[in-house]
Amino acid sequence: MTQQMDKQASTGVTGLDNVLGGGLERRRLFLLEGNPGTGKTTISIQFLVAGAQAGERSLYITLAETEEELRATAASHGLDLTNIDVFELVPPETLLDEDQQQSLLYSSDLELGETTKRIFEVFERVRPDRVVLDSLSEIRLLAQSSLRYRRQILALKHYFANQGATVLMLDDLTTDINDKTVHSVAHGVIRLEETSPEYGSDRRRLRVGKYRGRRYRGGYHDFAILTGGVRVFPRLVSAEHRTRFPRNMVTSDLPALDALLGGGVERGSSVLILGPAGTGKSLLTLTFVQGAVSRGEKAALFVFDEELGLLFDRARNLGIDLQAMVDAGDLFVEQIDAAEMSPGEFSERVRQCVEAHGVNTVVVDSLNGFQSAMPHEQALILHVHELLQYLNRQGATTFLTVAQHGLVGNMQSPVDVTYLADTVILLRYFEAHGRVRRAISVVKKRTGAHEDTIREYQIGDRGLALGEPLVNFQGVLRGVPTLVGDGPALLGTDEA
Repeated sequence: MTQQMDKQASTGVTGLDNVLGGGLERRRLFLLEGNPGTGKTTISIQFLVAGAQAGERSLYITLAETEEELRATAASHGLDLTNIDVFELVPPETLLDEDQQQSLLYSSDLELGETTKRIFEVFERVRPDRVVLDSLSEIRLLAQSSLRYRRQILALKHYFANQGATVLMLDDLTTDINDKTVHSVAHGVIRLEETSPEYGSDRRRLRVGKYRGRRYRGGYHDFAILTGGVRVFPRLVSAEHRTRFPRNMVTSDLPALDALLGGGVERGSSVLILGPAGTGKSLLTLTFVQGAVSRGEKAALFVFDEELGLLFDRARNLGIDLQAMVDAGDLFVEQIDAAEMSPGEFSERVRQCVEAHGVNTVVVDSLNGFQSAMPHEQALILHVHELLQYLNRQGATTFLTVAQHGLVGNMQSPVDVTYLADTVILLRYFEAHGRVRRAISVVKKRTGAHEDTIREYQIGDRGLALGEPLVNFQGVLRGVPTLVGDGPALLGTDEA
């Protein structure tokens, strides 16, 4: 058996070692449980492949699948089982090969003791460092009683521990799901779950229910089965990510907008832009993206609602060349499909941009699309809170947009996150002189003073253009203002 130096055995699954606090403790028995299709076999193959790559002997004992099926599953992910021993305890359709007759057994005809004996025999022959036993459902059926089942699991546990092996037992929960025998025996328990939303792809998540003597990352963590294997997205905990950075002012490419904001927004803060459809929320965020790139910084744009080709063309017509920024490596743009991506995976994508590419301006357009990926509003608020706190502590300035229901008058937001943002910008339609116009105001800014005025703005060939404060109107935010005195002319008119 290979001499091991590390106390922990890597699972070979991206993100899972992080959840487990480093990996699986060696010489211990672990339970991986979940319904069929949740990814148990894929994770166990990755676990054994990681061991083989580290020079360890690995053994897969299967009572449920054939070796051909296992190797086909591994090949579909580009994983090589060449250096992994596979021992079958499943009956084939035909037994034509004499060697195969000696290695394949009819599990339905075996007593439990005989099955255990054969497992020990193959272990003595291979002398592995890592073992996967798939699955416990077959052993539970052979045992026929909880007492006998528990004794056999204890026998396996002590035998493997004395031999210095790290064991991963799989349970597909197809027999008695209330039987917690292995939970008390195992050193650690990992549970995989799968949910099917009303629309979109299946969502998978895992939770470590137990890990003796180890501080692990509790709660649920999203994961996905991708080409190449399972990838886990550890739940984001903002308190674990603190950095030091100068809290200077971040400006846009629009001096009038910066003046409205009291000089700009503070680096490492969050900005929420509220308004009905068509008021220019996306364009407003792009002015800050353009300002960041012009300062030599990097930005990231996560788009939920708009097709990227249309967004690029629309921005180009307004004087903002997003494609040139992307080609120069200054802007990272990603189209997010809320029906296909879990919130945990989205948070991981944002983290990658910030930590791997040095992005310090992040735009999420919009929270309405992000909400579509969430089962409940409260969960959305918690996710947004952790994401904003993380970005703020990394020195990244975040811009979020929320499309409100309605056009004029009483506006309704699908979710209230105004208290989470450091700055809130409000966009509104209003009617004046027989035309529909747009108004902008800053209603909240934690990090300093700002104008308390309401300004008209227009969207033209060169992007946004802001006018003087609308001091001669009252009721602009309600949508139908009244003229109360003399003041600066509205944009595009000569009237006072």
